[in-house]
Amino acid sequence: MSDHVRERVREALRPLTLEQDADGRPRIVPPDTAGVAAALSLASTEGWRVRVEGRGGWEHPDAPADLVVSTAALDGIVKVSPGDLVATVEAGAAFGAVNRRLADEGVWLAWDPPGRAERSIGSVVATGTAGPLRHRFGPIRDHLLGCTVVTGDGRIVKPGGQVVKNVAGFDLTRFMAGSFGAFGIVTELHLRLRARPARDLTVIARGPRDTLTLTGRDLMAHGLDAVALELLSPALAAGPEWVLALRLAGTEEGVHAEAKRIGTIAKLSWTELSADQGGAVWTGAAHGALAGSITLRLGVLLEGLDDAIDLVAEHLDAGLLSAGAGSGSIRWTGEATIERLRALRHAAARREIPVTLERAPWQLRQAFGHFGAYREGVGGLVARLRTTFDPQGVLQVAVNG
Repeated sequence: MSDHVRERVREALRPLTLEQDADGRPRIVPPDTAGVAAALSLASTEGWRVRVEGRGGWEHPDAPADLVVSTAALDGIVKVSPGDLVATVEAGAAFGAVNRRLADEGVWLAWDPPGRAERSIGSVVATGTAGPLRHRFGPIRDHLLGCTVVTGDGRIVKPGGQVVKNVAGFDLTRFMAGSFGAFGIVTELHLRLRARPARDLTVIARGPRDTLTLTGRDLMAHGLDAVALELLSPALAAGPEWVLALRLAGTEEGVHAEAKRIGTIAKLSWTELSADQGGAVWTGAAHGALAGSITLRLGVLLEGLDDAIDLVAEHLDAGLLSAGAGSGSIRWTGEATIERLRALRHAAARREIPVTLERAPWQLRQAFGHFGAYREGVGGLVARLRTTFDPQGVLQVAVNG
């Protein structure tokens, strides 16, 4: 089959460079959206299965496929408009490289996704993996203004817009966030930016978990103006105790004023970190999500955070775990059998808590599925959307579970 695929790719997609992946499968690296569209159109006609890869910084590249399509060459920063707080970026661009470029313009993309900075922008959007900054800036979908998507049968769709005022009503762009590529390959994104803060400060407190989660709720009740408020397990914080990490960002005066308030609200022993130390805390939390072969997240209401952590600890463990202490949401990384994962999902469903599998080996992804819906009818909706955007089932995505 691989030889036939190579021959047809050479015939039909001659301008595209043909490579092979580590398992000997044919891989193409289109330089533009038109190249991606040509590849998916051919795959749909031929009945091939396609695996999509970014920069190899997050998902396991092990889904079986006849052809691999990589977005690594789609790595350009098309346009930055600092005055409008908008940028247009190709989906294969590395997240870290994009933010370094934006820093030169005095703006930033307020994301801190799990994984490494080399992750592609498209990977972050496809998996919807927001980090602690979601506390202030919201989930990944809230940063998306428009995009270019190639459907499974090679159609090019451009939903949304390039400026903030064009975002209204139902938006396919926002729907792409967390879709795991089930409905097409995103090749270009129009992103909402933020002004780069003059000061960025991290303070931490250590102690019993229940004390820290209560502190998080107190800080929220008093309206503390934090951009991140994250609970880190001892293993993730690389220490003997749970850690509550609080990040302030903004003007020098604003950050100073909020830092003074922390001690009056929460009578804990707070440690103010240097810029390098603070960066290490957040980078360590992000990299920790790669320390096991499985990463999942639970969508939790803040008042149910302690119970949900107990639930994870009961069915899995509380090893590499982080939680939004001011917004809910839990991310766990480790090793687990499909039976334990299903038991967790069923127990969580009884509490109306969705469990989403963010990354895992293909065999487990296929058995468990990515999406963590607990309400009846969602599976049918996903199936109908897949039929619309990928009628031949070309894209290899584990969406059932």
